[in-house]
Amino acid sequence: MIASLIVLALFGMAVLFAIALVVKLVVSLVLLPLRLLGWLILLPLLLLKGLFALIASLIVVPVLMIAAVVSFIAIAAALVVPLLPLAAVAFLVWLIVKAGSRPAAA
Repeated sequence: MIASLIVLALFGMAVLFAIALVVKLVVSLVLLPLRLLGWLILLPLLLLKGLFALIASLIVVPVLMIAAVVSFIAIAAALVVPLLPLAAVAFLVWLIVKAGSRPAAA
């Protein structure tokens, strides 16, 4: 009894699915000219959007490249500046060692 009800419910759902599919197909075919007309109207606007995006990228890309170079210099300076006292001490040690050694014979 329950199995026959399940089969009947599945068959009913299949019929409803087929009806919905046919309705969707008919509506899509009826609205196809309107969709094509919409594309025909919107195509120049899409081309203008692409043109404006190209112009904006021609302006923005060099600015971003300059910003990248400046940030690279800033990061390099931030990493090198704390090492300057150590470099100064190493230079002084080298200078003292060089001054204390004899000159090489030519």
